[in-house]
Formats: sequence, structure tokens, C-alpha cells
Amino acid sequence: MRLKGLFVLLSFGAFTAYYIYEPIPEDIEERWKLMLTNCLFRSLSHLADFSEVLGVKDYMGVMYFITFAERVVPVSDARVRVTEEHFEGVEVVVYQPHQQPHQQALRPAIIYLHGGGWCLGSSRMSPYDMLAREMVTELGAVVLSVEYRLPLACPPFPVPYEDVYRVVRYVLRRDVLARYAIPQGALAVSGTAARGANACSVSSMGGRGGLTHDSLQSVQLKVQALLILVLRPDLNTPSYQQNQNMPVYEDTKRYRFWAEYFSSDQIILSSMMTNTHNSPQSAPLLKLDKRSILRGLVDRKYNYSAPRVVWGGGGEASRWLADPRASPLLVPDAALRSLPKAYILTCEYDVLRDDGVMYVTRLRAAGVEVTHQHYPHGFHGALLFSVWPTDFSIARRMTENYIRWLRENL
Repeated sequence: MRLKGLFVLLSFGAFTAYYIYEPIPEDIEERWKLMLTNCLFRSLSHLADFSEVLGVKDYMGVMYFITFAERVVPVSDARVRVTEEHFEGVEVVVYQPHQQPHQQALRPAIIYLHGGGWCLGSSRMSPYDMLAREMVTELGAVVLSVEYRLPLACPPFPVPYEDVYRVVRYVLRRDVLARYAIPQGALAVSGTAARGANACSVSSMGGRGGLTHDSLQSVQLKVQALLILVLRPDLNTPSYQQNQNMPVYEDTKRYRFWAEYFSSDQIILSSMMTNTHNSPQSAPLLKLDKRSILRGLVDRKYNYSAPRVVWGGGGEASRWLADPRASPLLVPDAALRSLPKAYILTCEYDVLRDDGVMYVTRLRAAGVEVTHQHYPHGFHGALLFSVWPTDFSIARRMTENYIRWLRENL
């Protein structure tokens, strides 16, 4: 009986160790904490797959538990006044410094777009709430955290992008700037991961005069701060190949997120999983000279091939793959030249690393001033692992560097 119990205990321990352990690079800090954190994400992903197979709930519906679990009610405190408002029908959580009437002064503003792979996340999650409060207290700024609609609750692309576009355009009105004591020319747009792409898109629209309001108040974005970038649906870059098994953002999630941003059609998902999602319509636009754009990277010793033209689904989803609003790396060079100075954060152990590097290269070639903050030991989403028990020291350093840059440039 004792031997049987010992066997069960050892078997359970071996299975647990096998499930938790992952070959994470040695130079990543707090490796075991990352393994345990990813175990939670992986378990939820497996549960989501199982639930979808049984027809209980779709994959993203289960994965939304991450958003729900970290959701908080943004409330005012001694230093930060918080209100929940609607800009052009879009929910926005507004964080402002607590000031007495005689202390009213002009202050910069940051339009912040939370991450979550297009399908998850909320400005009301605790990491984003903490980050917004820190920006207010450290910078004396107004933070406008956009609660854009997710594909779970609305039609897919371009609806979420249009929510962001409407908010930015609304904020640029003279009366709105005056209401929040924001001086013209002291406005930043900032986004994380998938919404870093939206921040790029609205910046480039502004650079082309696309954000001009009816009152003829043209865009006054001073800076763009892009915290991890996903800029085009190419899942075969060297960073994707190098980091395909890294925690947090493994294969299943990134394929599902990209596909469901455009459509719930399973054809798109299966095509993306084999990197064959180019159609005759999108192929010419998605073709990039990777060798020249990636020249800033050291030799990664990975063979690159562009997505093949195989998928014949056509239709709107095919066209959207090559839409610069979804894939900002496809914006023509002429549109980049008038963009505001940029801060771009990349992590070595992130599948999205090369998207950020390519954008840095293109912006600099267009004459845009760029600060590229690369973290050799960073991993995907590290900036937002700031809340116990998944708080990492690298998240604190990233936050400090990001806020320091905003203080010096906004």
C-alpha cells in the first residue's frame, strides 16, 4: 500500500515537473517564476481548446477569463482622479492629477491603448490601471485609457481600429483639449503589442493629415511610444522561429488572435497556422525586402520565406491582411516622413521582436527620430507582469525607462 502511494506521489511529481518545466534561456531573470506563470496560461489555453471541442464555449470566450481575473474598478485616490467617460461612443477611463482650482495648469496627455492580442484585455485590468496611475503621478499628465471594443463583443477588424481612431480624433478637438487642460502639441499616443499597431496606424494617418477634425484642428501628436509591436501577419520571421516555444505567447494563441481579429472563419486560422495566408490580392503588398529591413539584426541563422500564395478564400478578410491599418509596416515611405518622434520597445525572447526592429529601421530611414529600447533578457508581455504574484523585476525597469523617456520628450 505504501509503495503504491509512493508510486502515485512520484508519478504526480514527475508529471507536474514535466508540465511546468520549459527550456527557457538561462539569461532570463526569474526563470522559475516565468515557468509557473506560463503554466497558468497554458492550462487555461488547454481548457479553452477542450471547451471548444465539446461545444461548451469557444476558445476566446474561455481565454477571456484572464481579463476577468485581473479586472479592477478604477477609482480615485489621494493623488489621481479617475472618471469613466465616452468619447464618440467609445468608453475611455480618464486618469488626471488631483489638483485644487488654483493649481490648474496645462499638462501633457497620453492616449493609451491596452494590449491583449486584439481579442483580450481591458483598460480596467490591474496592470494597465497601475501603469496609468504611475504616468499621472510621475509626469503630472492626463492619461486617456481607451476601452475599445473587442471582437468578442463586436464585428472584427476594422471596428476596433475605428474605435481608437474616433477617440484620437475626438481628443484633438480644441474644446476637448481645453476641457482637460492639454496644450496643443503635448499629446502622445502609446500602445502595447497588438494595440501598438493601432498607435502606429493613427500616427501615420495623422502624418498624412487623416486626423483633421471638422473644426480644422489638425493632428498635434508630439510623440508615439510603442511598447512591443506586431505590424504585419508574417509568422515566419527569425524572431518567430527563434521564440516559437517561448512562454506566454505560444503558437496557438498568436494564430488564433491574428485570425479572429479579421474573421471567425476557420479557413483563415488554418491558413495562418501553415503560413499560407497570402491571397493573390494581398501577396504583392505583403512582400517586403526582409534582408535590407532586418539588416540591423545580427545573423540569426534562420531561413526566411515570405507567406506563400495558397489561400484562395478571397473576400474582405484577404484584403484586410494587407490593409495598413492592420499592418502598419505596409505604410509607404512617404507617409512615414512626417511622423512624430518614437520610442520603441523590443525584447530578445519575443516573437514580435523583428516587427519592432523593422519599424525602427524604416522610421530612421525616413528621417524620424527613434529611441529603440531593446531588452536582451526580455520576453513577450514582460512590461505588464507588474502585479503580485506575477511581478517581475524587468517589468519595473521597463516602466521606469518608458516613463523617463516620456518625461524627457513629451
